[in-house]
Amino acid sequence: MNVYQKLINKEVKLSLIGLGYVGLPIALEFAKKVSVIGFDINEKRVNMMKKGLDPSEELPPEAFDNCDIIFTSNPEDLKAAAFHIVAVPTPIDNHNMPDLSPLLGATRTVGKILKKGDYVVYESTVYPGATEEDCIPILENLSGLKFINDFKVGYSPERINPGDREHTIVTIRKIVSGCDDISLDNIAKTYEMVVKAGVHRSPSMKVAEAAKVIENTQRDVNIALMNELSIIFNRMGINTYDVLEAAGTKWNFLKFYPGLVGGHCIGVDPYYLSYKAKEYRYHTQVINSGRFVNDSMGFYIAKQIVKKLIDKGKKILNAKVLVMGVTFKEDVSDLRNSKVADLISELKSYGVLVEVTDPNAESSEVKKEYGFELVEDISDDYNAVVVAVSHKEYKDMDEAYFKSISAKNGILIDVKGIYRNKIKELSYWSL
Repeated sequence: MNVYQKLINKEVKLSLIGLGYVGLPIALEFAKKVSVIGFDINEKRVNMMKKGLDPSEELPPEAFDNCDIIFTSNPEDLKAAAFHIVAVPTPIDNHNMPDLSPLLGATRTVGKILKKGDYVVYESTVYPGATEEDCIPILENLSGLKFINDFKVGYSPERINPGDREHTIVTIRKIVSGCDDISLDNIAKTYEMVVKAGVHRSPSMKVAEAAKVIENTQRDVNIALMNELSIIFNRMGINTYDVLEAAGTKWNFLKFYPGLVGGHCIGVDPYYLSYKAKEYRYHTQVINSGRFVNDSMGFYIAKQIVKKLIDKGKKILNAKVLVMGVTFKEDVSDLRNSKVADLISELKSYGVLVEVTDPNAESSEVKKEYGFELVEDISDDYNAVVVAVSHKEYKDMDEAYFKSISAKNGILIDVKGIYRNKIKELSYWSL
């Protein structure tokens, strides 16, 4: 009997290692079909999930209903599972180099409890070859088992989009791969239990790894082009969003927009590919150029704000600026790798007094991540207001509101162009 059939019969359990914004939705979907063990090293998060609460604030409490799942931070509990899915973060370090420590740590956890006949499937974004070159040797070493003969490994990249209620684990077609034909069939059938959109069977794990890492690399390069165009058009006195609206009337024009590119996907994945390319003596040029443009945008926007303040006759030292939004994207609470922090840091380097607000972020988490806190009370004397993230709470705000919190000759900086053609009296600028 194969592992897929054993899962259906609930003779064995499925484990999910890493219960963040990727892992938890997957765990809960599987828990509607099979018995699941949800594992995370953060005991505080585990205790929240035991109460039916998503620490990432992505899922409502009812998502936990009718789920056959136990949450644990005890690695020993993983012994009851025969199908392990690893969905931990794969960040970059301060030098933009891949940081595989969470992935390798999770692999060691699995390796210590791995049994003959078990499956291990990785969902974390990595460079091509990481599963076979970095993870499998650890599994073999700690388990004393032989890869393929004693246990199977696969790779099925996550495609979760934080804050997106339409594109979910259920509705996005899943890429699956295995170490041989048997494992591919079992892994594909297991995911087909929960993914209504179906699966794409990749010919190898490396192909699946490469497919994932280029998804965000492609987006990164395209957004970088839009950001570079916004810099050019700004010098020409042309609004970039007006240009894109006009160009978008052609059926094959790709609708990407300028902005701050942070987070743990688009702002990270290209570095994994460029890092691996060096092993093959190739120095990526287009990818690195795109990364340079996007990584520079926070500093660029800050300098434009300073120029606008000077143009309005404001003294830069102790000029008061409100930044609205600090999370890495709209309508999420995730702060990781937010490029708004670059904007804030650059403004402060000019001696500007910066206050920050965000309806989705926790002040204590912002303090922990970036060293500053959120303001509780919005004042009425800001020399400039910067709407940096297009949270839904901001989209219905009008000019009257921004005037009410601005000093005389106030400036509105609209990074995402939310209020384009709606501002008549305040000085207005967007990318």
